[in-house]
Amino acid sequence: MQLENYRVRPGQPVQLSQWAPDDDGGLSKRQGQTLLPDLEARLADLQEGLYAEGKQALLIVLQARDAGGKDGTVKRVIGAFNPNGVQISNFKVPTEEERAHDFLWRIHARVPRSGLIGVFNRSHYEDALVPRVHGLIDLPTAERRLEHIRAFESLLADSGTRIVKLYLHISPEEQRQRLQARLDDPSKRWKFNPGDLGERAHWDDYTAAYEAMLTTSTASAPWYVIPADRKWFRNLLISQLLIQTLEEMNPQYPAPTFDPANVRIE
Repeated sequence: MQLENYRVRPGQPVQLSQWAPDDDGGLSKRQGQTLLPDLEARLADLQEGLYAEGKQALLIVLQARDAGGKDGTVKRVIGAFNPNGVQISNFKVPTEEERAHDFLWRIHARVPRSGLIGVFNRSHYEDALVPRVHGLIDLPTAERRLEHIRAFESLLADSGTRIVKLYLHISPEEQRQRLQARLDDPSKRWKFNPGDLGERAHWDDYTAAYEAMLTTSTASAPWYVIPADRKWFRNLLISQLLIQTLEEMNPQYPAPTFDPANVRIE
């Protein structure tokens, strides 16, 4: 599986139609699920090194349509990490206090400190997506917000935060099935929001907004389009991407401040 095939090339126009939401990488579900345990173990090892080193941070940005699999990704992939080293943030409708500041004010405070892995389950991109689709801001304002985000992410990268941005790409039919499944299952109805149907009606508008969002892919803050119709493949691909990223970061365990040979435990 070529991970670079899912990476958005910096400076290139984006058309989501070039990625198939039901891509399976040429693997069967059984094959994919067989690979996951070893990947989870490797993720845990790399995170321990990152936490122990305490000099770098990793920020994982998750964006998707409703029912796109953000929560499932957190549960099945991020769940491989030790919770002590993970910070998860979810950015919804801004509060009155947040609206009184620039749109990135609330974001910066949630950036992970050195040694941690931060997860934005919905992110700073929401303020360039939803207001654009619903006409709350005009197109030039949305584009300026994306420019501000590029600069913000450049600052984070310069400060030792590695950024990986994941767009979970599902088809309209898969979304329909997932929303219907929530409605049909009494134990999942709490997850169903009737407002999601109104957002679904703006499918094409959101496609245009997401394609604009993906143009913020840079060498230091790349976007990956993750085919997400098959949950097992989504989990497999994201796990491999995070392993590749953490291995490139190459965290090192700190040397002890004492001579272990001189320590005796009675």
